[in-house]
Amino acid sequence: MTDPIADMLTRIRNALLNRSATVGMPHSKLKEAIIKTFKDEGYIVNYQVENTQPAKTIMVTLKYIGTEPAISHLKRISKPGRRLYSGYDSLIPPLSGYGVTIVSTSRGVMTDKLARSQKLGGELVCQIW
Repeated sequence: MTDPIADMLTRIRNALLNRSATVGMPHSKLKEAIIKTFKDEGYIVNYQVENTQPAKTIMVTLKYIGTEPAISHLKRISKPGRRLYSGYDSLIPPLSGYGVTIVSTSRGVMTDKLARSQKLGGELVCQIW
């Protein structure tokens, strides 16, 4: 697998299209940090790291508002073939602040709003709204 983050986002997108309550994916620290940010922003209900064999798994409980998913758009920005970085002064929130850009900084994974307030730039991982 060349891009595990894109695989994670695709699994979430597919589960939302199927109206699944939960979705599982292989664990990594970066994926767990991104999922934690989704939970903090209210896009998912919860997540849990399970010690399954042969490797750990992240189980994500998806959030729905009525019958519609809370996540309407999920897009990978920085890709293995073309990494995109941005300084804190050029981080623009998607949809005029309605959405969230996830940024991987030297102090961890955070939202664009938090990165601007701490004056940190970094790699633009994905956008969600």
